[in-house]
Amino acid sequence: MTTQTHFSTKIPPEMAGLRLDKALAELFPDYSRARLQQWIRDGLVRVNSVPLRAKDKVQGGEEIELTADLGDQVEWVAQSLPLDILYEDKDVLIINKPAGLVVHPGAGNPDKTLVNALLHHAPELAQLPRGGIIHRIDKETSGILAVARSPLGYTQLVEQLQARLFVREYHAVVCGVLVAGGKVDEPIARHPSQRTRMAVVHGGKPAVTHYRVAKRYRAHTHIRAKLETGRTHQIRVHMAHARYPLVGDPLYGGRLRLPPQSSEAFKAALRGFHRQALHAERLGFQHPRTGEFVEWSVPMPEDMQQLLAALEQDLKDFEKTSGGDLLPWE
Repeated sequence: MTTQTHFSTKIPPEMAGLRLDKALAELFPDYSRARLQQWIRDGLVRVNSVPLRAKDKVQGGEEIELTADLGDQVEWVAQSLPLDILYEDKDVLIINKPAGLVVHPGAGNPDKTLVNALLHHAPELAQLPRGGIIHRIDKETSGILAVARSPLGYTQLVEQLQARLFVREYHAVVCGVLVAGGKVDEPIARHPSQRTRMAVVHGGKPAVTHYRVAKRYRAHTHIRAKLETGRTHQIRVHMAHARYPLVGDPLYGGRLRLPPQSSEAFKAALRGFHRQALHAERLGFQHPRTGEFVEWSVPMPEDMQQLLAALEQDLKDFEKTSGGDLLPWE
């Protein structure tokens, strides 16, 4: 199946001075820089109706016309799978994704993904890049995400995402007792030697995570995290970098560490939590057609609620037998 999709957008002022290919990579993160460079060479990108070279600098304010030529694509199959749809209209779909569900088909997950389910529900998504997915959440992260349902929806939502206008807030449970909230402002890129991991890397893409304390426990903290940017694994990488890795995180969490004097029930609760303790709770943006700010939220799934209940019980048990001092994560 050969797929072409047309996009129109404008270079924002803050990108003035960037190479054209670099600016396009920021505006269209779903496509690699190499692919964008090829489209520039093929004349599929026009700047103020004029083709330019990849190395030409942009000034800001230019009108961009891009024909995304995806060539012969492996056709994704529509499958009748459960979908928790929070909202839908002709431009957007808002989905509550359960933990364990992969977003896109890939080498290890050729079907039974969120995109397969979406194509069954809304076949027109086959005409949009990545099945209309605007931003992803990891397989084992639960919660809310936006899907574009029309070219207008896709273009407008991608622009808002790039301009950092999306509101995205998460619940997370981290190892260690945080004294206060804060911000992690560190660039993220692919790990230089472990290609399945991301890492804080000098020269990586800018990434900013804000967090605040929701509740301190004996050796853990329930936090609320807010994304300013949206890099792959961002919250997981940033909190691990700050030495407060997420509970249950198989990539960045390290070995399981149990606080002293833990009950058998609490040990079982921690050992039995087999995913990163991360839930995308709130999402907001300007509706692509009306311009009205819209937002949705979804409660934490049962497994995270049970984890927090176990932490609460552990704290109560500890306070009964000690002075109740919380422990640093060392």
